[in-house]
Amino acid sequence: MKNVLKKSLYIFIVLYISGCGAEKPDEQEFTVKDVMDDVITRLYKEVPPEKYKSIDDAFILDFLTPEEKAVLATKYQYFKVNVPVTVSLMRDVHQPVVPFWLEAAGFKKTGETVKSEVYEYEVWKKDFEPGLIELGINGFDMNRTVYFICVGPKNPDDKLEITDVYPSEFRIIKMGENPYTYNDWDDLYLKEYPSRFRGQYLFTTIRGRAREAHVVGAFRETIFPTSGKPDQILLTWSDDPATTVNIQWRTNTDVPDGMVKYWISGSTDTLSAEAARFVMQDRMLYNDRYIHRFTALLSGLKPGKTYQYKAGSHEKGIWSDVRNFKTEPKVTDKFSFIWFGDTHQDSKWGEVLQKADKRHEDVAFYSIAGDLVSTGLYRTDWDKLFGYSGDVFSYKPLMPVPGNHDRQDGLGAWMYYELFALPKNGPEKVHPESTYAFRYGNALFLMIDSTHPNDDQTGWIEDQLKNTDATWKFVMFHFPPYNFEEPYFDIQKVWVPLFDKYHVDMVMSGHIHYYMRSKPMKAGKVVRSYNEGTAYIVSIGTNGSHDDIGEEPYAVKRYKKGLLYQYINIDGNVMKYTVYNKDGNVKDEYMVRK
Repeated sequence: MKNVLKKSLYIFIVLYISGCGAEKPDEQEFTVKDVMDDVITRLYKEVPPEKYKSIDDAFILDFLTPEEKAVLATKYQYFKVNVPVTVSLMRDVHQPVVPFWLEAAGFKKTGETVKSEVYEYEVWKKDFEPGLIELGINGFDMNRTVYFICVGPKNPDDKLEITDVYPSEFRIIKMGENPYTYNDWDDLYLKEYPSRFRGQYLFTTIRGRAREAHVVGAFRETIFPTSGKPDQILLTWSDDPATTVNIQWRTNTDVPDGMVKYWISGSTDTLSAEAARFVMQDRMLYNDRYIHRFTALLSGLKPGKTYQYKAGSHEKGIWSDVRNFKTEPKVTDKFSFIWFGDTHQDSKWGEVLQKADKRHEDVAFYSIAGDLVSTGLYRTDWDKLFGYSGDVFSYKPLMPVPGNHDRQDGLGAWMYYELFALPKNGPEKVHPESTYAFRYGNALFLMIDSTHPNDDQTGWIEDQLKNTDATWKFVMFHFPPYNFEEPYFDIQKVWVPLFDKYHVDMVMSGHIHYYMRSKPMKAGKVVRSYNEGTAYIVSIGTNGSHDDIGEEPYAVKRYKKGLLYQYINIDGNVMKYTVYNKDGNVKDEYMVRK
């Protein structure tokens, strides 16, 4: 049966693709996403959940219609050429299943190989006439080392022109010294490749394209599904903490509208705010694929007041329990906050958070220095982050920055942006809500997305530091410039001089999964006091650990294991910094007086 299916599939794709290189009449265009959305919808209707784990390439090929196979075989990547060309396709030698369309489309394995510092690829090639060239998906698995192609003219004297490229956002570069293949890993260079490639056009890509048709081993189930009642209620600030607050929550798709009712504690004067709705889809989340996310901005609040509120639906009449929050006092130089390193949706971190919240009732807000979750494209991970955090963030705002796990494989951090309503006052070239600044009390907080290019943010960082009169300056970003494992010399080169020039008090990071507090640092050297230099701190809120943390002569305190949190108390010109473990024991502390 499988051989018959394979032969039929081969004949169909050959007939369909035989027109490649020739112009096609106008017809309705379907994308890979269109097809996979429809396929998964049909699969959920026809296949029981207990079968999902056993789905393999043979199953999905049998499940697809001929029309769906044709789209998956031709609409992953396409472009036009003006002269006859040879297309060379580099495919990861460790990918277990060859893409179903490759041989049927006429590609032949050459016996050549291409190598980067990490991966090895086998070379397939095919000659094409002038016109449209169409290529298919990387596969139904999640092989992140997706294929890439080189294109060169068959006749060396021809002047090749490449037009109408899809996807258009990825770079096309000339093969020369140290070419790279993945735009989300552009320092991974090709070290060995056939000499015939030199001067050809290399189509770069991203590793995230492996997810476009991912079915094998892809199905997930959330342990925190939605209902008609609001949950995951979250406070953030996108404007002045004294007069505004954002309230976010989710429901199932039966709830059409969102509203917040709120009032000053002790009063009967109830106000209301309509919420914006976003339909969020996680295609492979079979027990809760679509949900509604709501965001309401409360403005015109009075400083220094406690407000009570409830979130819900006017149409459905379903409301959350009553919660409360406090606005920032009009004038304050006394406040505290807690920040965590990487949390990775750890249930143990959730326990630490809830204990810390009871231990420090004075806290004004919380922060996380990136890698809030392990896979930022999976709503299952975000459900765990909010599920394990309990109700803490419905009473105290969370002001995070993204890490490399929150945006993955070149696909961005779209779920992060939809989950958090944050200030949009960052650099022009950086996605709104990635990098931002806010002021609380007598402190400035620069929240920087270090997964974005440094140079796109450097001028903005200097403007923020230069133009503030804040007593205290805190900077948070994911990648720590000083650490034993992978020092970020690029950050040391472009940002650290600004931290020195304008005397940033503390730089807070994560990523390396251990704890380190530096001695006072300036110009890369240890200085006498924190009034002269900056404290660089790396922390971890999850349960990871390092067996060997090397040597760091600039460090004053280090721990191999995580599940720590940092409590910072500001009282005018005095800052007290204290680190606690999961049991509430003090693991590090220091004080600065200005």
